[in-house]
Amino acid sequence: MEYAIHEIVGEDAITFDDGQSVYERLKPELVANREATLDFGGVSVFASPFFNAAIGQLLKDFKPEDLNRLLHVENLNPTGHEVLRRVIENAKKYYASKDYREAQAKVLQRMGEAD
Repeated sequence: MEYAIHEIVGEDAITFDDGQSVYERLKPELVANREATLDFGGVSVFASPFFNAAIGQLLKDFKPEDLNRLLHVENLNPTGHEVLRRVIENAKKYYASKDYREAQAKVLQRMGEAD
């Protein structure tokens, strides 16, 4: 299955909600062990919340090697590739270690209490 990201979210792939919309379409395909392609043609602005929702959280349910085999990305500009690379590296750490997740939750809780 191929997903034209521009048709789903427009020129800007930045919000968590837009990423969640992509994730909800994408995950059933991957769970069924079917390959999927995200085509970023026409998308020019990228942010980590979008990639965290669309792709990062897939690492909760898929091994990185399985995700690499099933998920393909096309027409992503260099800036988008860099943001996606960082999101994937962070998601690998996050989902691989319960201690890491707990430490991050504590930091976020403390930050919220400081406000």
